[in-house]
Amino acid sequence: MRFAFTEDQVLLQQTVRDFLRAECTPERIRALWETETARSRDLWRKLADVGVAGVLVPEEHGGLGLDEIDAVTLFEEAGRAALAEPVVATAAVGAPLLRELGGELAARWLPRVASGDAIVAVGPPDERFVEDAHVADLLLLADPGGALHALERRGARVVAEPANDPSKRIFTVAFEPSEASCVAEGERARALFAAALDRGALACAAELVGVAEQLLELAVGYASQRTQFGRPIGSFQAVKHALADVKVKLEYARPLVYRAAHSVARGDPRRALHVSMAKAEAGEAAVFAARRALQVHGAIGYTWEQDLHLWMRRAWSLDLAWGTRRRHRERVAAWVLAPGAALGPGTTF
Repeated sequence: MRFAFTEDQVLLQQTVRDFLRAECTPERIRALWETETARSRDLWRKLADVGVAGVLVPEEHGGLGLDEIDAVTLFEEAGRAALAEPVVATAAVGAPLLRELGGELAARWLPRVASGDAIVAVGPPDERFVEDAHVADLLLLADPGGALHALERRGARVVAEPANDPSKRIFTVAFEPSEASCVAEGERARALFAAALDRGALACAAELVGVAEQLLELAVGYASQRTQFGRPIGSFQAVKHALADVKVKLEYARPLVYRAAHSVARGDPRRALHVSMAKAEAGEAAVFAARRALQVHGAIGYTWEQDLHLWMRRAWSLDLAWGTRRRHRERVAAWVLAPGAALGPGTTF
């Protein structure tokens, strides 16, 4: 059995990497922080042109018609570039959720998602904040009873909340549930939200792998250039070991993320277990990489002028998104203690 990505998958990943290197520079990220929304519709449409927005949208609705195995490396590239556009909520979660809902709702919104003309925000049960609700054209939200509602942004009251990452915009969203907005309830709504949570956690885990890899690259680059006692600091054993530890954690987390992508794409009954393992370990790797990269950079690592903090902030915010490490480890522990019983199709956080 071949455990590797196909030539087409690698080519798609490289295409997205090259695009983001040109379009999502540190200078552009900083410039977007100064705007009202911290988002760019122009960049989002360009991302749609290279297939990111519609990677999980069926072909009959204008998308690529691919699955999470194909998409996972694209999410990884988003993390590598510190891309803050709503890839997770729209491409990874919103599009498959609309696909599963089907009907007129999917027919209306999926082509717009694939073309980059629509952004989707998702508010699952037990989640207090909804990311990117301020730029969303469609909101998929849970009511207090757990039913799933679909409504346009003008039908809700969106209030901004503070966040430590200037790239992260979070909101509380209030709306009046109605029969017209309700698209799923009961067991079906629970299953849809459970799948959405797993897809969101998987996409965040993939982005965290990309973030960790970029942090390691920044640290290695700096250690190769910065000299002390007439030698690059990267030649000192303590620095070598510090960065080697990052590499070990990163390469441990990466196959877990790829395994989770396979489980989600193929509907593995242990999907939630694999996703939680991936999210917990990818978060651990990225936060650890942020700490070690900061130590290697020394005092200048704290300064605003350095690009390092762009990826450090992404590591911290993605680590908390779609379930913290603690909550995912609790799901893994629940499976170990009661295999199969703890992670049914309606499991949420």
